[in-house]
Amino acid sequence: MSARIRVVVAKPGLDGHDRGAKVVARALRDAGMEVIYTGLHQTPEQIVETAIQEDADVVGLSVLSGAHMTLFAKVIELLKSRGADDIVVFGGGIIPDGDIPELEGLGVAKIFTPGATTQSIVDWVKDRFAASTTA
Repeated sequence: MSARIRVVVAKPGLDGHDRGAKVVARALRDAGMEVIYTGLHQTPEQIVETAIQEDADVVGLSVLSGAHMTLFAKVIELLKSRGADDIVVFGGGIIPDGDIPELEGLGVAKIFTPGATTQSIVDWVKDRFAASTTA
């Protein structure tokens, strides 16, 4: 028996461009995952609450606003404070290569930069949870 991977896809902050997040959410869904898309203008608190309520395995953040350092850090901090730091955080958007090591140091599992294919995202999520979704 296998459990479906549960993914929350979120758009934190004031960024109003969500086409990429919707494309990723659909690709993950089409790959057999349960996907909850939170919609635009979510606070880190709302994203973490959704992830906990939905018993998510992973949270994917799409950040195009330039506030990625603050937003990722806050989501990870809130997950830890709620005892939910087993929820994996990944993301993508307009994130400079120089910021990726610092984000990884904060606990972000993976950053996908512009040009990443939906298949590479699907494959990464599947590979990350392959061991935990098979019995």
